[in-house]
Amino acid sequence: MGTAPVVEVERKYDVKDSAVLPPLQDLPGVRGVGPPVEHQLTAEYFDTKDLRLASEQITLRRRTGGDDAGWHLKLPASVDERHEHREPLGQDTATVPDALLELILVHTREKKLVPVAKLTTRRTVHRLQGKKDGMLAEVSDDRVEAETLLPPQETKRWREWEIELIDGGRDLLDATDQMLAAAGVRPSAHDSKLARALNRKAPTGQGRTPQAKRKGAAGDVLLAYLTEQVQTLKDQDPQVRRNTHDSVHKMRVATRRMRSVLATYRKLLSDGDRVQFVRDELKWLAGVLGEARDAEVMHARLKDMIAQEPTELVMGPVTRRVDIQLGADYEKAHTKVLEVLKEKRYFGLLDALDTLLAAPGLAPLADKRAGKVIPKLITKDVKRLAAAVTEARRHPAGITDHPALHEARKDGKRLRYAAEAAAPVNPKVAGHLVDAAHSVQKILGDHQDSIVTRQLLRRLGAESFLQGENGFSYGRLHALEQTAALEAEAKFHREWKKFPSPKL
Repeated sequence: MGTAPVVEVERKYDVKDSAVLPPLQDLPGVRGVGPPVEHQLTAEYFDTKDLRLASEQITLRRRTGGDDAGWHLKLPASVDERHEHREPLGQDTATVPDALLELILVHTREKKLVPVAKLTTRRTVHRLQGKKDGMLAEVSDDRVEAETLLPPQETKRWREWEIELIDGGRDLLDATDQMLAAAGVRPSAHDSKLARALNRKAPTGQGRTPQAKRKGAAGDVLLAYLTEQVQTLKDQDPQVRRNTHDSVHKMRVATRRMRSVLATYRKLLSDGDRVQFVRDELKWLAGVLGEARDAEVMHARLKDMIAQEPTELVMGPVTRRVDIQLGADYEKAHTKVLEVLKEKRYFGLLDALDTLLAAPGLAPLADKRAGKVIPKLITKDVKRLAAAVTEARRHPAGITDHPALHEARKDGKRLRYAAEAAAPVNPKVAGHLVDAAHSVQKILGDHQDSIVTRQLLRRLGAESFLQGENGFSYGRLHALEQTAALEAEAKFHREWKKFPSPKL
């Protein structure tokens, strides 16, 4: 896992060359202003030639001068807030450090990074002090000269003010807005110096974000949900590379959600072959992520079971064996995930998703009213689930773990995601359907987890015997898992009787 980013909360203001800073000590909570400190900063910004980073409001630079010289990668987080990842300057001025590069590969993919702008800034810093000399914020008075390096090359000069919080709160930012507004100063029209240097040459992303509404087009329901899930996938990509907790799970769920809704709402898209290609590739990616996720789930499941066992029934190094085996399984699976996230096939999937959102190729049905079209499509998923449940009931409960239950689980998950996407059509009824489908999915998910965990326990028990250890505990845990599976199956059949009407 990489070094935690620096959280940067700031606001910028466009000012004239003749502007004079107002009395900053008059801001609420400010007890004094430190003497001005001047820095000479030089920064070279990197991006792809088609400005993929700039289109996502991401900046990557190598800066010299000041208190924080080095490589800086700034990722947008929320209004006024960005997360800044830093690496040392190093000797190579043109090669982006791998630790930063891996955080933006989801955007740059196979595109080469090149210098796109060079900025020279004369900065005067005023530190706002609070109680007991605590530092609330820094106000910077910047005089900037920017040279764009992509054609047509040009040079610009401007002045701007910037306030960045240190220990102060956002109320200080609001107070600064009011003070400067009274002096005729307005917030900057650009979110970064690079954006101003490029004069908004960067593309603005995928265009209009669809708004799903009951009386709106059915196609917007699908596209709004897909847009959200594609963004989740992209957000989790760097987190998976950094091995952040739960990131593999979140990325995997996003892929499954997209694959499910592309199945339920496939009639809203005209190019069936393209939809099938995307679904196949999403299935492939979910499978790769699933190996790592399964190791995580089994590890947590077994540790919890062992912790609940009476001490006298845990014979031998059971916990240690589980930790070693599943820890190794996860590391192996996660290494495979990292390899896949650098492959052309993965980048091709990202390209296909971007294209699908930008030019979805909607079928005539997609233009019809969502309130009429979406419920019919979801009703088909309810019937699909009901048929899977009927098939599962034909087989007696027992230790056979019939695959019909697994199929019902997958159909329940598909229905859940379809209902999630349909929430704007009828929030209350869709919410009930989501909850009911989630309940089915969770119960049968526990059943499936039990099957996979029993397979592992059988293997661990056999290996412990070969190591001359006592295999009793593995057999006991296996029996407990078998009982849990039978209970889950019985609970599923009870809960199914309460399943709600699909009418939206």
